[in-house]
Amino acid sequence: MPETDLDIPRIWVEFTDPANSEQRFRCDLTWLTSSWTCIFGAGCQGIYADRPDDGCCTLGAHFTDKDDLERVREIADELGEDEWQHRPGAPGFRPDGTLRTGAWTEKEDGVRKTRTVDGACIFLNRPGFPAGSGCALHQHAVLTGRPPHTTKPDVCWQLPIRRSYRTVKLPDGSSYLETTITEYDRRGWGPGGHDLDWYCSGNSEAHIGREPVFRSNKDELIELMGEDGYAALVVRCEAHLTAVKGAQTVRSRKMLPLLVHPATLAADGPRKAAAKKAAAKRAVARKSAHPPHATNTEPC
Repeated sequence: MPETDLDIPRIWVEFTDPANSEQRFRCDLTWLTSSWTCIFGAGCQGIYADRPDDGCCTLGAHFTDKDDLERVREIADELGEDEWQHRPGAPGFRPDGTLRTGAWTEKEDGVRKTRTVDGACIFLNRPGFPAGSGCALHQHAVLTGRPPHTTKPDVCWQLPIRRSYRTVKLPDGSSYLETTITEYDRRGWGPGGHDLDWYCSGNSEAHIGREPVFRSNKDELIELMGEDGYAALVVRCEAHLTAVKGAQTVRSRKMLPLLVHPATLAADGPRKAAAKKAAAKRAVARKSAHPPHATNTEPC
C-alpha cells in the first residue's frame, strides 16, 4: 500500500508541563491517537528493498550523548554469544571483561554510532540465529524483564516518536521551553529519509495496532514527558478519541480526515471488513455446532 503524504492535516494540543511551569508540551494528537504499531518480522519491508529483514536497523544507531552510549555499553557487556550473533571476539574486550568502545561502535561524520557488520547494525541478529532475528538488546530486555527503552540507544526506542525543543519568546519579553512530541516521519532521517524504499509511520500496513500509540508506547512517552506530563497527555488523547467516535456517524463522517491519521483511516476499511468476515464465520460455526431443535409436527 502507498504511504500517506508527509504534510497531512494534524490536530495539536498545547499544555503546561505539570512538573515544570517553564515548559509547555506541544503534542500531535493525530499521531498519538493513530493505530500505528511496530510490525518488525510481521510485514515490515525494511527501509531498503534489498534488506527486507533489517527493519530500520540497517544504518546503525547514532548516540545522543555520553550517557546514552554508557547505558547501552552496560547492557552490551551482559550479552552472551547465545544472545548476540555478532558479539566481538576476545580482542574486543578489556582485561576486566568490558567491551572496548571501538569493538562495537564507530564514528560517522564525527558522531559515534553502533558499528555496522555485514551491512547492518552490529546488534541485529539475522534470520536463522538460534536466539531469533531482531535486536539483541531488545531481546535481552524481554528475556530479563526490563522495558526495552532502558536497554536500547535513544534513537531506537524513540522511533517513530520524535521529541524536539525550541525556545518560544512572548511579546512581553518572557519565554518558555516548547517540547514537541510528534511523528518521526521520513524527514526525521534527514535528506536521506526521502530515499528510503519503505517506511512504516505513514504506511497503512503498520497501522494495525489494537491500541493507539499513546497507550501502546506508554513507557516511552513517560520517559520523554515524565509521569505528570504523560497523565495530562492521556486526558487530551482520550478526549480526542471521543471526538473521533462522534465523527463516525453518517452525518459527521466528513470530519474524520481532519481528526484521524490518514494511514489509520486507510487501514480501518480492510481491518473492519476482515473483522466482519471473521464474525460471520464464527456465527456459521456456532450454528453448525449447535443446530436448532426441530419442531415436532407429527400428531401425538
